[in-house]
Amino acid sequence: MQNSSNYECRVTGLEEYPLGCTITETATIFRLFSQKAHSVEVVIFEDYEDESGLGFQMEKGQTGIWSCMIQDHFKEHWYAFRIKGPENSHFFLSTDELIADPRSRHVTTRNHYLQYPKTKLCSSVDFNWEDDAFVAPEDPRDLVIYETHIKDMVAHPSAKTKGHGVYNDFREAEVGGIKHLKKLGVNAVEFLPLQKFAYFEPPFKETVPDGIKNVWNPYSRNYWGYMTSFHFAPETLYASDATTEPDRVIGKSLNAERELKELIKALHHENITVLMDVVYNHASHYDLNPLKYTAKEHYFSLDNSGNFKNDSWTGNDIDTSAKYAREIIVESVKYWMKEFHIDGFRFDLAGIIDWETVDYIKEEAQKVNPNVLLIAEPWGKEYKPDGFSDHGWPSWNDKYRNTIKGYNPKEDKGLIFGSTGNNTRFGIENMIRGTIRSEENGLFQHSGHSVNYVESHDGYTLGDYIRIALDPEKADQVFHDVSHLVDLNQNEKSISKLAALILFVSQGITMMHAGQEWARSKIIRDPENIDPQKGKIDRDTYNKDDKTNWLNFNEIETNKDLFNYYKGLINLRLNSPALRKANAEDINFKVYNDPLHITFSIDGKSSGDMYNYFVSLNASLEQEYEIILPEGYWEVVSDDQYSGNKTLKSVKSKYIVPASSGIILRKLRVSNA
Repeated sequence: MQNSSNYECRVTGLEEYPLGCTITETATIFRLFSQKAHSVEVVIFEDYEDESGLGFQMEKGQTGIWSCMIQDHFKEHWYAFRIKGPENSHFFLSTDELIADPRSRHVTTRNHYLQYPKTKLCSSVDFNWEDDAFVAPEDPRDLVIYETHIKDMVAHPSAKTKGHGVYNDFREAEVGGIKHLKKLGVNAVEFLPLQKFAYFEPPFKETVPDGIKNVWNPYSRNYWGYMTSFHFAPETLYASDATTEPDRVIGKSLNAERELKELIKALHHENITVLMDVVYNHASHYDLNPLKYTAKEHYFSLDNSGNFKNDSWTGNDIDTSAKYAREIIVESVKYWMKEFHIDGFRFDLAGIIDWETVDYIKEEAQKVNPNVLLIAEPWGKEYKPDGFSDHGWPSWNDKYRNTIKGYNPKEDKGLIFGSTGNNTRFGIENMIRGTIRSEENGLFQHSGHSVNYVESHDGYTLGDYIRIALDPEKADQVFHDVSHLVDLNQNEKSISKLAALILFVSQGITMMHAGQEWARSKIIRDPENIDPQKGKIDRDTYNKDDKTNWLNFNEIETNKDLFNYYKGLINLRLNSPALRKANAEDINFKVYNDPLHITFSIDGKSSGDMYNYFVSLNASLEQEYEIILPEGYWEVVSDDQYSGNKTLKSVKSKYIVPASSGIILRKLRVSNA
């Protein structure tokens, strides 16, 4: 490469260009916001691994934006910034390392906790979307969302992949990936973070040069990905040319972009909505995160001493109200919709996000796709699901989760274990109606804002929660035979089916987590023998890139009847509008003496359903109940053994509902005329 003095470089009059890098036919423009920096140099490299490159000084404008234009396009090169600022300032982080562009679309890194990222200079991937379009429905209650880590679905040998990389394997797997989604019948997938994140953490129990000592994570990995580094770049770990081997370079090619697009296109071809978990409330902790090293005082919420605030419980909260933080969030959302055809997003710890930004996200995203689905995890700093409902956003409904399952399997058991907790009968009924604000325990303006779930990536799996609730000793037991634990006994199976039945007859948006359909267990596998908890049930698997998390699809056979029960309920719900989006006034509860016996009718007219429904849920652990049916013959489509859209049998007058079970009956509405 030539000397930088051989290039024509301009540093003024560049205000018309956006932040980041812009490549024209004859020039490359760099613009970076760093208001406290004293000097900024952009360094361009022929190859990522080059130790030296061409350096060009940038000039600072009055708004704190540094700019330069170089008369060359430098395609297939890399660049990063050398930033100098005030020393020993609590409001500016100094480093001798190069810092990548926070607006990077393509990032190359090294498998190290610092990542050593550089931005690749290239055009967008030349990709043929053919006739691909967004597939998010107008009413999100028409979705059954399957939340999963993308690698969990393909990493275990039982997924039967070709080893072409995670993105490709999800598309090509013979058992896992798309094949499993289709077999189960869900119509939406929600991926844990796919934006470039800090996978590696500092070595365990070693003090690194900046003084951090990892005393919390023996794996030194952040497998789930909730430590975003670059909000516009896809994770390269899942590309066909990637590796997790320490110190290896990944992301030199554009395979990640191309292969992720192929996967989304394939999912859309199967009419599966694609949602992505995004982390805009905090940034990665330990790497050379560009937001920290360019403008810490602007992007982050700090106290008066310059320390990061911790309302996100991660130690480095983003100030979403700051001009360029808000811009990154909104432009990132739009970029993923336009460039990757993402149908919707789940916002991690959205309680951190200010209302002006919340409204701006929705306004701008709906310009791209009016049916975009924006889901809040409505806590972090504040708990405000009702506020998100006022702003037109659905939220994860943890009140529903805690009412149905409980919060702690030893100390706080929910309805499926024969406990109403602190809930009245009316409060429980409202959970089934959609947690409507006008009624007891209410949160939402309407049921379309309630994302109902009883299992997510956080906490115990539902299967493990049930195992521990029924036998608390299992929480601390070491299991050598995992298959024995997975195999549900009769009580565990009955309660698992009851939980599923309640979930799928509740008004709102339905979400389930990967493996919930066969009561998957998370036993700490620890192949490297570094975890003192090895062999125990785990409730926080964020750091385990091993069979603790990877789905073993062979286990479906162990609990095949539960899997088929979920499959039947999914089919029934998607073919029964009244089970998901009936008006609250069309759901009428019957009064029984036992609050654990919940029975109600649903008029299908308002939802356009051809059937009326009669549902009875018996959460008593021991007592069976007789229900009196409305006049006429009723089709049983779900009982304590089977479920689906086909009629199991016809009944009239009365029916016995066994303990820890439920029933769904239906009748054509025209028969009532």
